[in-house]
Amino acid sequence: MNDLKKDIRPVEASTMADMVESRLREYLKRKSFVPGDALPKEQELADALGVSRNVVREALSRLRMLGMIDTRKKRGMVLAQPDILGSLERVLDPLILGKNTLRDIFELRLVLEMGLADLIYLRKTSGDITDLEAIVEQEMNKQQKAFRVEHEVAFHGKLYQMTGNDTYMRFQKMLLPVFEYVLDYEIGKDGETEAGQVTHHDLVEILKTGDAEDFRHGMKAHLKPHFDRLKA
Repeated sequence: MNDLKKDIRPVEASTMADMVESRLREYLKRKSFVPGDALPKEQELADALGVSRNVVREALSRLRMLGMIDTRKKRGMVLAQPDILGSLERVLDPLILGKNTLRDIFELRLVLEMGLADLIYLRKTSGDITDLEAIVEQEMNKQQKAFRVEHEVAFHGKLYQMTGNDTYMRFQKMLLPVFEYVLDYEIGKDGETEAGQVTHHDLVEILKTGDAEDFRHGMKAHLKPHFDRLKA
């Protein structure tokens, strides 16, 4: 108990749970806790911080909502492996996001896709190329906007899958709400793709015959209309 008081700086009760949460984060980092380690009991934390147990409970509840702590039978509270995308996943809804936020997410997508090349070339297979060719064939046969959304999602989703990076793939799914926003820029009033753009078909050909640098340049050209819009 005495050691715990030395490790966590006391706070004024008036600062409430926000300050307690901050001090608890400091404590966990300073003591080098790792997932699975047992944490002190609520009352011990309250005594060390000089606040009520209710305040500590509220701060711990915040950390629990972030996935940082968990409660285990016979062990009490333990440090957990947080789901780093969980909270973001719940709020990426186009119905509650403003236009500026959607634009920011769109820009984030552009940056991410510019950096896929090396991972794709490290892990791509002949089966992946076959899958992309099938997507492109369907896309070329159906140019209506509804189908373009479907094929845009399918093609770029496959590229993310080819990286073999689970966080990349999950984040791509979270970006799906902005695909409709992106498509408004990608297709003109006549329903055709903007002239001069490297197509999905072109990108597949690069994957078959080129290297990572070629693909990086191809993706840059594919996304160029979007960057041109940003300049404007």
